[in-house]
Amino acid sequence: MAPEDRRAALIAATIPLLHEHGLDVSTKQIAQAAGVAEGTIFGVFPDKRSLLTAAIVHAFDPAPTLDAIAAIDPGLGLRARLSAAATLIIGRFAGNARLMSAARLAHHAADPDGVARMHQARADLLAALTALIEPDAALLRRPPAAVARLVLLFCGANTYGPFGDRRYDGDELVSLLFDGVLVASDGATTSAIPLIAAQPDQTDGGA
Repeated sequence: MAPEDRRAALIAATIPLLHEHGLDVSTKQIAQAAGVAEGTIFGVFPDKRSLLTAAIVHAFDPAPTLDAIAAIDPGLGLRARLSAAATLIIGRFAGNARLMSAARLAHHAADPDGVARMHQARADLLAALTALIEPDAALLRRPPAAVARLVLLFCGANTYGPFGDRRYDGDELVSLLFDGVLVASDGATTSAIPLIAAQPDQTDGGA
């Protein structure tokens, strides 16, 4: 097996074990899951930490989510587009929820390249969501990038935060962002009310 194939196989075997055991997973467990001798690991990775970092970075690779966001129908309205994107992001976050604590611990000990790739993954996700919002920037009173950050904040807090509630789907989170929790003056919910048009806002500095 070529070195890159062995590397990929070891990473694939490690990710489920990280979900189950966190950073306490042993190289013996990884080798057994991969069907190789334990020494094979150190022929591909210099140490256990490097393998765990590579597995975590791979697990948090945003490429599938970025592709799915890019495939959202641009003809849909902003609310529908953002709801679809939020649903995808919630699914991504939920799938990696058990890895988050391992990722946070590994962050401090990881190699610089691994840390840089994780930061880049977050930046790419923010950029994809910003691009999805930008065609309707005139409807917003905050810049598209700021709205994208709020969507990611809502999705992340709902998945990882102590007060998260998995019953809140993409539609509900986008409705909360757009409409708040008040009802309209006529007693109807505000879900059908258009967004407030953009106004100059000096506090954001265009960021």
